[in-house]
Amino acid sequence: MVPQTTTSQRRPIRRRWLAVPAVAAAGLAAALFLAPSNAVPPNGGGSTAVVPSAVPLATGSASATPVARKAVRPLATAPTAVSIAAADLNVRVLPLTPSADELASESLVPPLTVDAYWLTSYGVPGAGSVNTTYIVGHSWDGRDAPFNRLSDESLVGKAVTVTTAKGTLQYVVDSVTTHDKNTLKDSAIWNVVPNRVVLISCYTEDPWGKNVVVTASPAA
Repeated sequence: MVPQTTTSQRRPIRRRWLAVPAVAAAGLAAALFLAPSNAVPPNGGGSTAVVPSAVPLATGSASATPVARKAVRPLATAPTAVSIAAADLNVRVLPLTPSADELASESLVPPLTVDAYWLTSYGVPGAGSVNTTYIVGHSWDGRDAPFNRLSDESLVGKAVTVTTAKGTLQYVVDSVTTHDKNTLKDSAIWNVVPNRVVLISCYTEDPWGKNVVVTASPAA
């Protein structure tokens, strides 16, 4: 996943990205590589989604002990920006819907920019999320770029902020791992995990052969 426009930039790597059995879903003509029970509407909705709400305060006696309120997360909707202060990463997020050819080949090359791209075939972040949100981007050779700095295991435990039209959501990095490009499609990162965020780029130490994968869960 690195650009090929000049001799100082590596050729983009085709990243294996689809993981589970194919079914038609989400209005795309081609099959999405999702199990039937994992099909997710573009807005992350669905009749089974449960939206958390605040816990009401105790009522009655004036001496009643108040019940702590849970933080209310913004409703699930498309991400528009992502930032990781510890990695000096702060980029806008654009929607990316895989083409029929990309779905058929089980590989994807994002547009050759320094922006991040949200895979629309999967989840959206926020309350009511029913799948993982996947955000991908290029690492670049010969220049500094935000996604270059994801290849850093010291990011575990650091904060991630995802911005949507509904508000901002806070996450904490659970893991920074590398995967061979030809086996990434079979990785457990494609398991359905509501409210999880996964960022994927090329691993800077081996951009031709490996991807770096950063997983993050909602902050407590």
